[in-house]
Amino acid sequence: MRASAPQSTQRRRSGAERPVTTRRDFLKISAAAGGGIAVGFPIAGMGQASPREINAWIVIRPNERVIIRYACSEMGQGSMTSAAQLVAEELDCDWSRVRIEYADTNEHIRRKRAWGNMASTGSRTIRQSEQRLRSAGAAARAMLVAAAAQAWGVPAAECDAAGGAIRHAPSGRETTYGSVAAAAAKLEAPGEVRLKDPREWKIAGKPIRRVEIPAIVTGRIRYGIDARLAGMVYAALAQCPVFGGTVQSVDAAKIQSRRGIIKVLPMSDFVAVVADNWWRAKEALRELPIAWSTSGNESASSESIVESLRGGLDEAKAAVAKQEGDIEAAMPGAQKLIAAEYFTPYLAHATLEPQTCTAVVKNGRVDVWTSTQNAEATHAAAAAAAGVPLENVYVHRTQAGGAFGRRSVQDYTRQGVAIAKAMQGTPVKTLWTREEDIQHDYYRPASMVRMKAALDASGMPLAWHTRVAAPSITATLLKYPLNGGADAQAVAAFADQPYAIPNVRVEYAQRDSHVPVGFWRAVGHSQNPYARECFVDELAEAAGKDPYEYRRGLLPFSSKELRIFEATAKAAAWGSPLPPRVHRGIAVTEAFGSYTAAVAELSVSDKNLVDIKRLVIGIDCGYVVNPDNIVAQVQGNAVFMLTAMFWGEITIKDGRVTQSNFHDYRMMRLREMPNVEVVLAPSGGFWGGVGEPGLAAIAPAVVNAIFAATGKRIRTLPLKNHGFEIA
Repeated sequence: MRASAPQSTQRRRSGAERPVTTRRDFLKISAAAGGGIAVGFPIAGMGQASPREINAWIVIRPNERVIIRYACSEMGQGSMTSAAQLVAEELDCDWSRVRIEYADTNEHIRRKRAWGNMASTGSRTIRQSEQRLRSAGAAARAMLVAAAAQAWGVPAAECDAAGGAIRHAPSGRETTYGSVAAAAAKLEAPGEVRLKDPREWKIAGKPIRRVEIPAIVTGRIRYGIDARLAGMVYAALAQCPVFGGTVQSVDAAKIQSRRGIIKVLPMSDFVAVVADNWWRAKEALRELPIAWSTSGNESASSESIVESLRGGLDEAKAAVAKQEGDIEAAMPGAQKLIAAEYFTPYLAHATLEPQTCTAVVKNGRVDVWTSTQNAEATHAAAAAAAGVPLENVYVHRTQAGGAFGRRSVQDYTRQGVAIAKAMQGTPVKTLWTREEDIQHDYYRPASMVRMKAALDASGMPLAWHTRVAAPSITATLLKYPLNGGADAQAVAAFADQPYAIPNVRVEYAQRDSHVPVGFWRAVGHSQNPYARECFVDELAEAAGKDPYEYRRGLLPFSSKELRIFEATAKAAAWGSPLPPRVHRGIAVTEAFGSYTAAVAELSVSDKNLVDIKRLVIGIDCGYVVNPDNIVAQVQGNAVFMLTAMFWGEITIKDGRVTQSNFHDYRMMRLREMPNVEVVLAPSGGFWGGVGEPGLAAIAPAVVNAIFAATGKRIRTLPLKNHGFEIA
């Protein structure tokens, strides 16, 4: 493997305004037994509730241990650490004393969603919670200082706090947070708190090691698959190979006498075999005769789905997602008309840890151990599957062994709890096989895009018309109505494209199939920037201009896209001489509130072996809470997207997925990973996402570089279908 040497360039402009939070934003709550302090946030409809009924964001114990509650999920993205850094920064505590715990979903439900959104989706874990986390830390600090000042009989304004200690400089007195925590808990929350300017940060903004790393490297970390309970039994399950199918009949007698088999459970849409170990359950399931009703979907194929998508491009009308100017009036005045179609396939998430759920249903109570991206959704799914009130469910969260959007859907939770309910009182671990995982995903939608641009005499676009034909995640998975008939996920990067083009229309043709679709890392930003940015290169070629200079001419002067675009190009030395047969490609986009650009540097051999010398990826996410986490996420984006664009493809035959495991759903190998240099260029003033944006510009940068090297336009992915392989 070629060692990766990420370059981290941090530039900050003027600091953020100091937000003010009022007393109405806080309610103090009682400490744990033995005294302590906890700071919570108001709950709708519970303004008169006893503070002792509100669960903690922060708990400070007499032994100086600082407990910080984390509401979202940790799946390798590092947000658990970053969130705690924000709290600790405003609290001014000793980081070595900090311990992080998951917020309890049962308490969350009982207190009317005290922690707000618990989902780790949409690259918004930090950006959706930074205000409340920082405010919680600042309020707790103010209450601790006030308690110490009261004990000393001095004005709080004469006291200061830092590193977990409070000092009164005029008298030389000093105490610790733990010593005054119980007294502080009895005080009123401050009327307002003033947050630090990010330029003052000492804990936030630093490359602090992720808190779970010691447990990972020593093997003590626990994933959902690691759950072990006394008396536990195991379940393997089979779902209809054709999506939408149901169980018609099961001949349980064929396997009932096999060693270790406890029960065969036919459900409406799956069959489970319960045994004394998982291998026996899985092997018995293979021999179990199951008849499925496929509801007519067995005739669907990749070809029929592509035909449907093309029909969406060709139909007379489609929903309008964006309209600026008048493309019909502009098109006739063009010196050149450029048109192209791009296609991206269905993709599976292929998390390293297959879907799993361990559950106990007993006396109306449900306990669940699982890896999830949204503990609140897991909680609701478990309650529904068991038929119990939400207050009777307890979710025990574990580290997730990969998620990428897959664990936001709770099918595996519903199955696991339904099986446990049938085994009343007995703990059951349900674990999918890799084959079930690949063949029963909620896939990234296949998508077809048709673009047409009118160029003026200088080669710049007068008008740009885009139509996207794709299934709708919003309508089929979320069951939400579409705004004006357009799915925002499907037209992402087109409806919000950054270029100064006077006449633009973006249309969407909904083309659903029986294949379930869901949120795959970066969602529409994983595929549409590929089409858009490759098409921009086509326009640059038609205009006879350098792709970098062409984009600079289109990006508004004051835009953040231009800023990160120029910073990334500079880091990649765009325009400098290259060795023979080495070429560059470039792309820029916005995604999840952040701004990213990528430059790929590569060569292509006569046998179509693509040797990526390096990837330079720039990101402006506003503020950097933990630079190491951001670099790691962008590098992970590179692994994920390179894998997808070279080999990723889910195909359908006879209504079912043809891929089944890593032998035919290929992953990138260590030796194939190129150098990835990450340019951090935070401009401040906003909070952008990190977990997904870095992925968006990679595919077009690589494909544009391949065109520069070979002269071949690649308008469909994966690259393997064009004979390209990674060197």
